[in-house]
Amino acid sequence: QVELVESGGGLVQAGTSLRLSCATSGVSTYYVLAWFRQAPGKEREFVAGFGQSGSDTYYANSVKGRFTISRDNAKNTVYLQMNSLKPEDTAVYYCAARAAASVKYDFWGQGTQVTVSS
Repeated sequence: QVELVESGGGLVQAGTSLRLSCATSGVSTYYVLAWFRQAPGKEREFVAGFGQSGSDTYYANSVKGRFTISRDNAKNTVYLQMNSLKPEDTAVYYCAARAAASVKYDFWGQGTQVTVSS
């Protein structure tokens, strides 16, 4: 059974950094992991993720150069390092997983709130 648990959210000032963690269980190496976010009144959007190989990384244009996705396989944890945060980064951040053969992310965490004040 796949389980994803996010942590690390909080209230920070613009220009500062925050690191989110996603503790995973039941996720084999054949799963693709990613981070999404949803701001109030907006649809959920892709933020960052790994490719099929597990080593390639992809980012939304809005976070490219500021956010970094990484993983620690020994700890079964995926991270999202967020630097130079902006008020428009305010959202609930979700960790998601899909089987490599799937095109849809089937597994989601409960989300962690990130609020960036100006």
